[in-house]
Amino acid sequence: MQNNRNYFIAIALSVLIVLAWQFFYMNPRIEQQRLAEEARLAQQAQTEAASQSTTPPAGGTVEGALPNGAVGAAAEQSTAETPRVAIDTPALSGSLNLTGARLDDLRLKEYHVTVDDSSPLVTLLNPANTQDGYFAEIGYIAGENSGSVPGPNTVWTLASGEELTPSTPVTLTYTNEVGVTFERKVSVDEHYMFKFEDTVRNEGASAATIAQYGRVTRYNKPATASVFVIHEGFLGVIGTEGSLSEHSYSDIEDANVANEKATGGWLGITDKYWATSLIPSQTLPYESRFSHFTDGTPRFQADFRADALTVPAGQSTTVETLIFAGAKRVPVIDGYDAQLSIPKFDLMIDWGWFYFITKPMFKMMDYFYHLIGNFGVAILLTTIVVKIIFFPLANKQYASMANMKRVQPKLEELKAKHGSDRMALQQAMMELYKTEKINPVAGCWPILLQIPVFFALYKVIYVTIEMRHAPFFGWIQDLSAPDPTSIINLFGLLPFDSPSFLHLGVWPILMGITMWVQMRMNPTPPDPTQAMLFNWMPVLFTFMLGSFPAGLVIYWAWNNTLSILQQAVIMRRHGVKIELFSNIANAFRRKPAETK
Repeated sequence: MQNNRNYFIAIALSVLIVLAWQFFYMNPRIEQQRLAEEARLAQQAQTEAASQSTTPPAGGTVEGALPNGAVGAAAEQSTAETPRVAIDTPALSGSLNLTGARLDDLRLKEYHVTVDDSSPLVTLLNPANTQDGYFAEIGYIAGENSGSVPGPNTVWTLASGEELTPSTPVTLTYTNEVGVTFERKVSVDEHYMFKFEDTVRNEGASAATIAQYGRVTRYNKPATASVFVIHEGFLGVIGTEGSLSEHSYSDIEDANVANEKATGGWLGITDKYWATSLIPSQTLPYESRFSHFTDGTPRFQADFRADALTVPAGQSTTVETLIFAGAKRVPVIDGYDAQLSIPKFDLMIDWGWFYFITKPMFKMMDYFYHLIGNFGVAILLTTIVVKIIFFPLANKQYASMANMKRVQPKLEELKAKHGSDRMALQQAMMELYKTEKINPVAGCWPILLQIPVFFALYKVIYVTIEMRHAPFFGWIQDLSAPDPTSIINLFGLLPFDSPSFLHLGVWPILMGITMWVQMRMNPTPPDPTQAMLFNWMPVLFTFMLGSFPAGLVIYWAWNNTLSILQQAVIMRRHGVKIELFSNIANAFRRKPAETK
């Protein structure tokens, strides 16, 4: 029993260290990031009406930003009015800038800055002449006999269509001085995917050579650094057989990354819940890179340059490019991965190391959500399923604990018999375990195997946008945020907010109580150090989980409750007396003073 407890305590301490690091170091950063992002989005919403007429920030140039420096884009000019085509879909609103045929004005209709539906919509993309410039564009680099080609400052002509919707694409045209015409058909689906279908017709006297480029440019990185549990910054799968490439903003500030030439794949910039990515033609080789420029306006950029195309005189060629700009909804991303054959596009969502656990767990949770209509209830049902899956392991764990408890009197006799002779005591204990057919460490493996499940669930709740602003019942209106109540202000009765490090809501307290009761299913260890850990661990976990997402705390409280019931049933089946109430009473009973 002593060895078994040591294993449990070692495992619990390992988890405790991770939680302590999360509580004292990462959670304050997460909260700062959330508040800064809400403030930034709110400010954008207030100023978006004037965003198209403001002057660019000092030094606001975008030159030198094209792949390999082949074409230097002229400085972004501030104009009182820019010609635009309105964008209106079930998921998006905004406009397409005819200067550069640029996506630089997008809002997400289904997502608000805060949990209040009357708060402003989340703004994803902003014009280049604003401080929060963030945009995507597709253009061309001039080659032999090509004349001028569409670039950042090209004003396209609207040839057909008045509004870009899923059912009404628009057509843009540009004809240069040597008779090369670029016709661009822009379409969008009901979600977040734009298609740029470019037909280049050469009506000049000589063959023209051109090369397509694409870029996603962002002036500012998030207000606070991203946390370890999720990647924010540059990402992509370069090449059909490529692996996921991730680079933080700080990595790219230190050194640009140039990727090898490849065919197929995608690249872009991601936030926690949103992303903007380029999907080049899957048949043309291209070079790509992730960069940080400091000339003019500092900016981050993910871009590609495709191999040059030669268009003979009197002929034409067509190039198709996709741009994703929107929320990283799991069914939508998976749908693009399957329907459009975009290599590993589902990895745009950061499922983490336990991908093989995290994604199936989300799928199960999402199934229950669509069945019940509440993600909190879906978490409870998912916990039950996980308990059923792990029941054989849990049965072994609790059976081992029950057997250890059954032979506890014999162990005490051996301790009394051998006294301080540790070697003889260990040999006698091993002989007893062999006779009784008990493996003292059999109960540890189920705990070790369930730790990845816990972290996978944490990842699901923290990362997936489906959990953002998802309500449970009562005061829990956002499962991805901490329980908003606090015992410090009597759960809202007193008119002040509690300090973040003392924040302790109803659900964390319930979790702590269930954890304490679960630990009382077994007697307190006789070793004073172990007993102290045994008594204080639920308290420490309660405070640490006070700032964790409410969905995770609800899962843990519910999991503890099920574990208590499960252990009671298994112990009863093995004929071991359940001493829960006596153990609870002993925890509050004053110990007699030691006689000297």
